[in-house]
Amino acid sequence: MNRPPAPGLISAVVPGSLAEEAGIEAGDSVVSVDGRVLRDVVDFQFYATGHEVQVAIRKANGLDDLVLFEKEIDEDLGIEFERATWDEVTLCNNNCFFCFLKGLPKGMRKSLYTKDDDYRLSFLHGNFVTLTNLTEDDWDRLEEQRLSPLNVSVHATELTLRRHMLSNKTAPDVIEQLKRLKSLGLQAHTQIVLCPGVNDGEHLARSIRELGELYPTVLTVSVVPVGASPKLEEWSLKRDGIPLVRPTPESARAVLKVITPFQKEFRRRFGATVAQCSDEFYVTAGAPIPGRITYDGFPQYENGIGMVRTMLDDWNRTKRRIPVGAFAGKKAVIGTAALIAPLLSRVAAEASEVTGADIRVQGVTNTVFGERVNVSGLICGQDYVRQVDPAGTDVVILPRPSLDYFGEKFLDSMYAPEAEAAFGRPLGFAAVWSDVMDILRDGPRPPHRNDATNGAMWSQPA
Repeated sequence: MNRPPAPGLISAVVPGSLAEEAGIEAGDSVVSVDGRVLRDVVDFQFYATGHEVQVAIRKANGLDDLVLFEKEIDEDLGIEFERATWDEVTLCNNNCFFCFLKGLPKGMRKSLYTKDDDYRLSFLHGNFVTLTNLTEDDWDRLEEQRLSPLNVSVHATELTLRRHMLSNKTAPDVIEQLKRLKSLGLQAHTQIVLCPGVNDGEHLARSIRELGELYPTVLTVSVVPVGASPKLEEWSLKRDGIPLVRPTPESARAVLKVITPFQKEFRRRFGATVAQCSDEFYVTAGAPIPGRITYDGFPQYENGIGMVRTMLDDWNRTKRRIPVGAFAGKKAVIGTAALIAPLLSRVAAEASEVTGADIRVQGVTNTVFGERVNVSGLICGQDYVRQVDPAGTDVVILPRPSLDYFGEKFLDSMYAPEAEAAFGRPLGFAAVWSDVMDILRDGPRPPHRNDATNGAMWSQPA
């Protein structure tokens, strides 16, 4: 009798794991744990923590198997799943005028067009959610399974302004929701996407103040610039008459003027900075990049906060262990976004002097999303291939954040080997300068998976 495939499809089994010892393989599916039918990976992780766990497996050939695991509490079974959620993903019920998805051109990875607002993906992968669609059942599950920390898009704490930004007249009071998380002993990282003339200035100060007062329920308050592609700005102007502009040096300095006093106050009161500012504001303002302590352990690294500091610190450590002239005669070109290119060029000059290599940096203009979208993670493969000149070099090096979670393809669905073939040179990917040195010494290796899980769900084919 033919049966439909179980939703918990296994994509991989960790070598040497309990699952491999039990004969579980990729292509099998998890049906239930201890008799409980599962909705998603969160359920699997929650119910499979005990000392004895009974897992119902549907083999790839359609046969059913029941496996009893005896293990240490919280010991991982070593099962990876094709998808994080096995029921329907909760979609966003807002209509933000600054929603980045509205500015996506055609031809991107299909999964990027899914407008999710699912607290489970926030917990699993670091996706930012608004909490506007939570039901009482969702709140009960948050309490039962201790799903913390969540990543919450706030944008403004003033209810009327937030509803305006979300284009959602029934959006609940996010401060009250965060207080409810507090009552459950849960925590959150929060985000403010800054739209000039809308939620900046005194509105930004109020939001940071009110969120900061909820520390340690609110662990961080990140302030990031709006991603204003020409398509998105045209849509925003047409619908709401709101211009979406990237930071200028003057506006970036104004943002820092609001945030910096809060950082000092919160660090004095709480021993934590709490208020976190996007690297883009510091670079655009020409301001010094803060030290590591400012970033509270870099929990918002994948949100573009602390990447530059991490890169600089990594180079300072790396240059002390690289022998002078170690890579003499080697030539490399690093392609990167236009915003960070001048800073990288300064480091590249020092790296060339220390190692003897010829390392040049080439800034790349984003023609897919528009030149104002100028961070490396949003540069597509076609722009790198068209604009980075490999002539006279031994290797081309591109930013690892330009690829998906699995290290396979760019936002425009170009695969890394396709780009390598177009360059006619070995192609490596680096996140920090120690990666660059490894490429110069050993040659490029296939890109690894991201250390952080952000984007894992949506990196996979729809």
